[in-house]
Amino acid sequence: MSKEQIMDVNQSIMSHLENLDSEVEMSIEEDDSDSEFDKLLNSFITSESSDQEDNEIGEIKASETTNYGTDESELAQAYSNFVGAVSSIATMREFEMPDLLFVPESLVPNYKPSIGRKIVIDTLSCWDILFAAYPEKLSTLNPNATDEQFLNFAEGLSDQNLQLAIISYVEILIDIENCEISYEERRLRAQRRRIEKALYEEYQHRRERKKHFIDIIEKKHFPINAERLINNYFKTASRDAKAAFEVLTTNPAVYAPIENDKIKPRFFGLLKVTPKDGIRENHRIGVYLKKLKA
Repeated sequence: MSKEQIMDVNQSIMSHLENLDSEVEMSIEEDDSDSEFDKLLNSFITSESSDQEDNEIGEIKASETTNYGTDESELAQAYSNFVGAVSSIATMREFEMPDLLFVPESLVPNYKPSIGRKIVIDTLSCWDILFAAYPEKLSTLNPNATDEQFLNFAEGLSDQNLQLAIISYVEILIDIENCEISYEERRLRAQRRRIEKALYEEYQHRRERKKHFIDIIEKKHFPINAERLINNYFKTASRDAKAAFEVLTTNPAVYAPIENDKIKPRFFGLLKVTPKDGIRENHRIGVYLKKLKA
């Protein structure tokens, strides 16, 4: 496999990571124009990690990552093995190691696509060392080699450092894919939690608004069941707010009947309550509610 072909393989991974990152950013922009989703996602990921690891997250060294048993620890270990093998080769051949971007601590609390891109960039840089050290051996690799073919090729090598580098390289690809899947699952769970939070807050807001209007109407001692009136109005308004408000302010009795027994007789009780009094009260309540809305 030529250097260009290996770079094409890695570039396809880089492209996949960028596409995944773009999809995440697009979904965030579609859901919310501000950073609320980012904050919720980070909070969710942190709480998930705390629950799973019993608050044992600290600074992770590459040699210690296997103690955690997560996709991130496996990725960090594979990366450490790969870079370690390449570093040994560079030392023996007196090659200069490239400046690396990834540090294991960046995987705390969890993997993110931006971290994956740094790992891929480092991997590409390390492949330059491998090609410079083993141009003939690596030229026999199939350009379209699968993970299994990479591993079979590694088994036939006598150079332990090159063998470890290629095996670790395959592990990096597998672990990055696993981490991406886990990240997407966490993202979707966090998105669901955000939606549930928004729904709950809207429910609480509606509940408070209902209570506010009910209290105001009850203080006026109108001959109508204020709770029934407001609850039925809100139900209708959820389907057609404009039409519901029109009914509320012109004929509130549609939502709750006028209670004639609660209408005070006029002229000191000399005149009995009639249906016309109910109509008058219905109109009076509607006018009041229209002003209240304004």
